[in-house]
Amino acid sequence: MKVLITGATGFIGSHVARLLVTESCEVYAVVRESSDLWRINDIVPLLHLVRCDLLAFDELDPHLERIQPDLCIHVAWYAVPGQYLTTRENLSVLKASLHLASRLVDLGCKRFVGVGTCFEYDTSLGYLSEKTPNRPHTLYAASKLALQIVLEQLANVTGMEVAWLRLFYQYGPFEHGQRLVPSVICSLLSNQIAKVTKGEQIRDFLHVEDVAQAIWTIAQSDVSGPVNIGSGQPVSVRDVVTKIGDILNRPELIAFGALPSSASDPMFICADNRRLVESTTWVPRYDLEQGLRQTIEWWQANFKNQFV
Repeated sequence: MKVLITGATGFIGSHVARLLVTESCEVYAVVRESSDLWRINDIVPLLHLVRCDLLAFDELDPHLERIQPDLCIHVAWYAVPGQYLTTRENLSVLKASLHLASRLVDLGCKRFVGVGTCFEYDTSLGYLSEKTPNRPHTLYAASKLALQIVLEQLANVTGMEVAWLRLFYQYGPFEHGQRLVPSVICSLLSNQIAKVTKGEQIRDFLHVEDVAQAIWTIAQSDVSGPVNIGSGQPVSVRDVVTKIGDILNRPELIAFGALPSSASDPMFICADNRRLVESTTWVPRYDLEQGLRQTIEWWQANFKNQFV
């Protein structure tokens, strides 16, 4: 199977790309010339790198015509911590995504799998299912939702199958160091105080390898439309951080309440993942304890490399 993947140098995309390689797919990864390949250095020889910016349509289109993929897994998006929710870069990626999907239709691509976000939903409603009303509060979430709406209608008029995967909260190896789990791990490994909020927020955390497996499982299926990718298990941020402190035997370095909570931050977000579970054979490999231990072991091995 010829698989085109975008975002292969990112946190989630790198894990999807690695999984595609193990599944013996013919993998074409669109990466910018300036992209740092550190997350996929081990599999670069097994990939067909397509050195091109998704917004450089005149350069991208000949590549697409040459490849003519059977499947596209579109993971790429602007994801810089502290910036991605509000930046107008979201509009640029939306534009690039619409062009990509349209060209793939012309080339006979059979299936398109897009990666969305739980923030497309009305997050005040607690457990979120695919039937939960949409109510994005950021430019990031609105741009994702806009793409999903257009893709749905594009599928209706062209016959290209489209699945839209709404991700909840991920953690694991290769995550950006400023995110919650790695920031706490790195602080404790440095014998520094890990400053966090009171941790009262309830979230749905899923190990990134399980996320990648869910993406690939849906990609191989005939499931279309929105699908939640989450554990379905609510857990408090405080419990997650406490587990990290206990595993590393440094609970005294965690300063709960040292950072303020955002007034706009929903207190409860958890996936209703029944569609994923009931429509596919997907089963998560890690529970939270196992996943955090594996993640900590990875950081212990790679911490000195300062990967962020």
